[in-house]
Amino acid sequence: MGSGLETEEQAEATVRDEAAEFAARHAELARGYGGTGDPDDPAMVQAMQMVLHIPKADPPARSALLEAAAAAAVAVCLDPRSGPGGEWEPRYLAWKRSRIRKVARRARGAQWVAAGDVDGVTVDVDGAQARAFVPGPVGEIDQRIRKLQIGGTDLEHDEPGPADPALPVLWVNAALAMSVGKAAAQVGHASMLLAGALPVDAAAAWAARGFRCAVRDADEARWASLVAEVAAGRAVAVRDAGFTEVAPGSMTVIAVPPRD
Repeated sequence: MGSGLETEEQAEATVRDEAAEFAARHAELARGYGGTGDPDDPAMVQAMQMVLHIPKADPPARSALLEAAAAAAVAVCLDPRSGPGGEWEPRYLAWKRSRIRKVARRARGAQWVAAGDVDGVTVDVDGAQARAFVPGPVGEIDQRIRKLQIGGTDLEHDEPGPADPALPVLWVNAALAMSVGKAAAQVGHASMLLAGALPVDAAAAWAARGFRCAVRDADEARWASLVAEVAAGRAVAVRDAGFTEVAPGSMTVIAVPPRD
């Protein structure tokens, strides 16, 4: 039987290995995105599919659902299975190193249950649930996901109150009046950008909290101040390609690191 010292050393080695593996995944995310353009075959366009659980009875609060979507998207990117040698790595890198796209769909009942069997990560925030899936070509989407509706259901804007200062805040540009599906994709972009911009230790600490974040709407005055934060390098912004709902180059979400 090994000594207590050996067991302690083994535990420390495990922690070091896990930290090194996280650092490798974070370094890949921090490199940014390929932006190489779309392939000639439209079926090979890469996208991350996301599903929002929106039951007909007692639907979730919009802000909580967007927080779950943001956390799920970045969780897929920094999951060990997306890292070097992981089973998701080839699909993840093919997407990340091309033109980034996310598509949000909605599900309820048996559809939501079936979606849970497709490779991805589910996040629950105060009963609001979203699942982000391992990216892949749009022509090869799992049928359990492909049949889910894009759009068609929206949620009323809510007033969740002041954000926890220990959490990053993803500010949504209220002037754009984005649907909940469009906003889910945009906060998913923002959580990825923020994680990549954070120092690796801060990103690891955020991962340990399940990538919890706050999503809030920004009115015109607050948005102007947030744009100034981006210019000063204290926040990161998502600029949309303009495929749906908003004009190309629109600044949709600004992510601000935790104040504490």
